[in-house]
Amino acid sequence: MNAVVLGDVCKDFGQVHAVDHLNVTVPAGAIYGFLGPNGAGKTTTIRMIMNIIRPDSGHISLFEGRSVEQAKSRIGYMPEERGLYRKMTTRNVLAYFGAIKGVAKNELAQRVAEWLKRVELADWADKKVEELSRGMHQKLQFAVTAINNPELFILDEPFSGLDPINTDLLKNIILQMRQEGKTIIFSTHVMHEAEKLCEFILLVNKGKVVLDDRLDQIRSRQTSDIMSVELEGETSFIEELPNVMKVMSEGKRLDIKLAPDADPQELLRSLMDRVRVQAFEVKVPSLHEIFVDLVGKSDAEAA
Repeated sequence: MNAVVLGDVCKDFGQVHAVDHLNVTVPAGAIYGFLGPNGAGKTTTIRMIMNIIRPDSGHISLFEGRSVEQAKSRIGYMPEERGLYRKMTTRNVLAYFGAIKGVAKNELAQRVAEWLKRVELADWADKKVEELSRGMHQKLQFAVTAINNPELFILDEPFSGLDPINTDLLKNIILQMRQEGKTIIFSTHVMHEAEKLCEFILLVNKGKVVLDDRLDQIRSRQTSDIMSVELEGETSFIEELPNVMKVMSEGKRLDIKLAPDADPQELLRSLMDRVRVQAFEVKVPSLHEIFVDLVGKSDAEAA
C-alpha cells in the first residue's frame, strides 16, 4: 500500500518553477525524507499534498486513490509556521486541537495528559503558551499534530529550534511511530538528521528530483577515493607517495585522498612498510557529502 503518490506534479509562481514534473511514491509505514537546499520546493510540495495550494498540473492521491479531503482525519500535519494560541494554557491548546481533530470527549483528557508527558511538558501544562521557550513551542506543536493518532505524519522542519536533547526526544517518538506502522514524511535541510531516521530519501533541487531511493541503496552505489587510517609512527612521508593526492587530519585519524585509479591495497602496503597500521578503511560518503555533490552537479547542469 502507498500512503502518498504524486504524479507529474508541477507548480509555478510567476517565472519560478517551484515544483517541476515531480513523481514520487511514498510507501505506507516508511520514514521518508524530503531533502533539499532552501528554496528547493520541499514546502511547496508538502502544501500541495495537504491541498493548501493546488498544483498547476499532475495529480496527488493518498491511501490508494483518496484525495486529501477524503483522508484528512488520517493525516497529522506540522507546518513550518507554527500556529498556537499564545494566551491559552499548554493543556488547553492541546485539548482544543484534540477536540477539533475528533478525539472523543471521554478520551481527550487522557490523551492530553499522555502527550504532555511524552513531550516533557507536563510541568508546563498550566502555563500560557507565550511563557514557553521556542523549543517548547516546537514540542507542543508536535503533540498537537499527533494527538488524534493519525496514520500519516507530514512534518515540515520538525527539529527547528530544538536543542540536542529535545531533538533526540522527538526522533525517538518518530521511531516509535514507525514501529507502530505509521508513515512519516518530513522535510529538512539538515542531512545528519535524515541520515539517522530515514529509510527513503527524496532529494530535490530547484523543483526537480535529483535522487529518490532507499537510503541503503543510495549508500551502496557510492564509491570513495578516501581512505580513513589510524597510524602509529611518523606520517609526514604519506603526502609524497605517488598514489596520494591529499592528506587531511581527522582527530586521531588521517583521511587520505587517493589519486585517480590508485589501488588502496598499494597504499596499505606502502604504509605497512613504514608505520604500524591500527585502522584502515574506505570512508563511505555521508549523506551530507552526497547531497553537496549531487546538488552541485544539478546546479551545473542547469547553468
